[in-house]
Amino acid sequence: MNNRPISSPSLLLSMLVVFLAPPSLAGSEPESGAALLLPFKQQLMSALKAGLEEGPDAAIDICRIEAPTIASNLSNDGVAMGRTSHRLRNPDNDGPAWATVVLEQYLQAGAELAPQTVVLDDGQTGYVEPIVTQQQCLACHGAELSPVVQAALDTHYPGDQATGFEVGDLRGVFWVSYPANP
Repeated sequence: MNNRPISSPSLLLSMLVVFLAPPSLAGSEPESGAALLLPFKQQLMSALKAGLEEGPDAAIDICRIEAPTIASNLSNDGVAMGRTSHRLRNPDNDGPAWATVVLEQYLQAGAELAPQTVVLDDGQTGYVEPIVTQQQCLACHGAELSPVVQAALDTHYPGDQATGFEVGDLRGVFWVSYPANP
């Protein structure tokens, strides 16, 4: 089991690069979706960075409490956003059906994890970016968890399915829906 602290400056910097790196854009007008998601990813990463400085159990609280608030605060004027996964930790993160379809396509495709833009039936546009597991994610999402992390997960997420990931695995997706003509 790895009990090294995960708050080293280089580790935090690599997390920022993973979350904030510009996506390789694919599909029609993905810039709008990417631009709408960027503040969510930036604020979430900032909150996770602060949480990780206190320890991975604090980061779990960030994901549990602050992430939904950040998404809610940025979801207005016909825009909705969040994250979802095929192996949910929090059942409240069950994404919209259209995002789940894209997530399933990613899982079946295996290699091509480029962001996707989807035309939705309700006059909205959907945009999805994959979340790929990085080394630092393993502290809370890997196969071997510290006793402190496992205790926090057992307390807050007794039905947790979001562990056992390895570096490079598809962890889930960020999604946003917005008016087709903003």
